[in-house]
Amino acid sequence: MEFGIFVQGHVPLSKLAADPDFEHTSLLNDIEIAKAADKAGFKYLWASEHHFLDEYSHLASNDVFLGYLAAVTERIHLGSGIFNPLPQANHPVKVAEKVATLDHLTGGRFEFGTGRGAGSREILGLGLTDTTVTKEIWAEVVREFPKMWMQDSYSHQGTWFSMPERNVLPKPWKKPHPAMWYAAGNPPSYEMSARMGLGVLGFSVGSPADAEVAVASYKKAIPSAEPIGAFVNDNVMVTSSAVCLADKHRARAAAAGMGMGRLQSLVFRYHDTFPRPDWVPEWPAVLPEPTLEEVEWRLHNGYLVCGDPDEVLDQVKRYEATGIDQLTFGLPIGLSLADTLETIELFGRHIIPKLDKDPVHRTTRFRGAAAALGK
Repeated sequence: MEFGIFVQGHVPLSKLAADPDFEHTSLLNDIEIAKAADKAGFKYLWASEHHFLDEYSHLASNDVFLGYLAAVTERIHLGSGIFNPLPQANHPVKVAEKVATLDHLTGGRFEFGTGRGAGSREILGLGLTDTTVTKEIWAEVVREFPKMWMQDSYSHQGTWFSMPERNVLPKPWKKPHPAMWYAAGNPPSYEMSARMGLGVLGFSVGSPADAEVAVASYKKAIPSAEPIGAFVNDNVMVTSSAVCLADKHRARAAAAGMGMGRLQSLVFRYHDTFPRPDWVPEWPAVLPEPTLEEVEWRLHNGYLVCGDPDEVLDQVKRYEATGIDQLTFGLPIGLSLADTLETIELFGRHIIPKLDKDPVHRTTRFRGAAAALGK
């Protein structure tokens, strides 16, 4: 099992109250997190693309952010989690050009994740008038990217975008093209992704039990994949929150104070295409922050990775047992930068060497095998 870090430019009001410049501070903190994860042995760094989502995510131009990280990291793969390829948000050709450019700047370390946007606040703000058509638009667009990268002459006449014959430049540096991923939200989406040969970014998986269902759906379909690209990216990534500190009591206290209740409320505020559970109040009401007893319940039931390195190793092994390929941690929420960096350092020292002993990234192996076959 491989490991990753997810950043999204989180700017909670509590941080802004203490530091009016925290939007800037948050961006710089995410850079430090990426550099620390690279040094600690994490294999992937995922960066969001979101628009208009106050507090939740202020990282809109993740292509710029990832381009900067290309110069200050060495080994970690840098992924779009996601690039929005809907023509109303980003012209597909310009997305293909950015992906290829990032592949050059990273030396082949770029991972291409796509999705359809967070919800009505984001999607309708970018020119669409109906959130129900995004799946159809994405399905048309996503199949075009390998053609743009691998053909010297490309044109498209479709329902949602068209363009005359052109040579889309630059081409990716490493052949045939970066690994492709999709941000899936439910088991049918996992199966669809597998049949298309796409890896899955499982940002909505909440526990090992959820991961087990998602993995079963994906792995059942992957043997019959008909990849839209040059190779099958047989990969399931799921996310969790993590606090790994030398003192297990301090870890639990940090988890209780890092804003999980408000963050979860923001998720359902903005991701309004998800059904809102009865236990989540309607915005602007928010979930209370967990008590220490509730933190304990969450970590014992797999909804949080938290504790000292020995405890965290045992908790992470529960994810490993589900068959996922990558476990990624959303960092930070409201965790201090010091605690975040300690979490990354201890995880790299005590957990990663025990569970990820392959020096080569899984996606690198898939891409290299396709290149060897001349695809």
